[in-house]
Amino acid sequence: MNRHVLALLLRPAPEQNSVLALPVVAFGVVTTLVLTVIGGAQSFWGWTDPEAPIYQALAAIALVLLVVPLMSLGGAAARLSARRRDERLSTLRLLGVSPAGVTVATVAESVLVAAAGALAGVVGHVALSPLIGLIPFRGEALGFGAVVLPPAQIAVVLAGVLVLASASAVVGLRRVVISPLGVRTRATTTNVHWIRALIAAGTIAIAVVLIKVFPSIGGLVTTIVVLAGLFGAALAVLNVVGPWVLKVSASRQLRRAEQPERLLAARVVLDSPKAAWRQVGGIAMASFMAVFAGTGVALMNVMTGSEAAEADIALATDIRTGLVITLIGSFLMVAASVGVNQASDVLDQRELHRSLHHLGMPLETVDRARRRAIMSPLLITAIGSALVAAVLVIPLLGIALITAPLSLLTIAAVVGVGIGIVWATTWATRPLLRGAFQTA
Repeated sequence: MNRHVLALLLRPAPEQNSVLALPVVAFGVVTTLVLTVIGGAQSFWGWTDPEAPIYQALAAIALVLLVVPLMSLGGAAARLSARRRDERLSTLRLLGVSPAGVTVATVAESVLVAAAGALAGVVGHVALSPLIGLIPFRGEALGFGAVVLPPAQIAVVLAGVLVLASASAVVGLRRVVISPLGVRTRATTTNVHWIRALIAAGTIAIAVVLIKVFPSIGGLVTTIVVLAGLFGAALAVLNVVGPWVLKVSASRQLRRAEQPERLLAARVVLDSPKAAWRQVGGIAMASFMAVFAGTGVALMNVMTGSEAAEADIALATDIRTGLVITLIGSFLMVAASVGVNQASDVLDQRELHRSLHHLGMPLETVDRARRRAIMSPLLITAIGSALVAAVLVIPLLGIALITAPLSLLTIAAVVGVGIGIVWATTWATRPLLRGAFQTA
């Protein structure tokens, strides 16, 4: 029975081949970026000279700032086409398939899809490593051997991707097993509680205190680990509080809505604040990174002053290189995250779009509502994430570096590029929406 259930899950519905292809592509992008980021960071840990701890500290912070959002992107990949799978699973449950049979088949399907994408990601990592190896640090290129991960570490990353896919599948099964009829009739709702704001505020307050105190009482290695962990926790907290903030904002917009697209956009966000957050979560990460980039640029400006030593200039040059690499990685993740989530959202809401079409709503109105439901929360997300990052950086480097003109200009430029990527992606996914209307 499980074999037949698995075959049913893996067989796309008519005109939905892209629904199955999207998770494979998403897992491939996630695996490529994770392997490449870890490979680049681990190349610094083989150094043992007196300046090595500085590079290792910066590499650890950059690693956390990139890997934590990558895990969120991996979660988004695991949730792709969940609506299609939920409906099929709920039908099987209503037909009498046992919860155990549904669970085994679903986990197997998720692992197979993730494995296909992860293996493609390994190929992508090996293909990118020669280019990453050309990046110079300390006056010479890192080299291919320094940035490509050994087979054992690649296997660990692949195992992590498969575990993530399995865990997401099991978590998603809870509502199917408990209430298959509710899933089938779309009677389930997504709630986000204000307790998320309290958790976020408490976590950030604790992080600020530790960042202020720990560098003066802990050793270098311990301080690096603690700082990297705190920055990672702050990024994770943004994913906790973000849906609640979007829910509050959309509720206010709903009360003031005077046009159909504004009303529809607010209802889309309120229908699933978590899904709305996934659409703009990439900007949260980009804004968070922008503050670190801005303070880094201001710090380099100080280090390369007229009286700076040659060693300081060399270090500032390497920091600049690291910042550029980190920002490029963050923009790649923003593009991948937003593109994957928007495409998935259009495909998963195909029935809604068809219903709106039958009610007489024009494609242009639905498209404007869809873009507004994405672009409207962007400003709140960008400003809020930047403020969280600033609160964490001030105890470490002071407010002067953050408010320096060069720092503010860098922050504005990075956030602007991130918003531009999201805006461009909303137009790139328009053909998917048009296809939903054409098949209505």
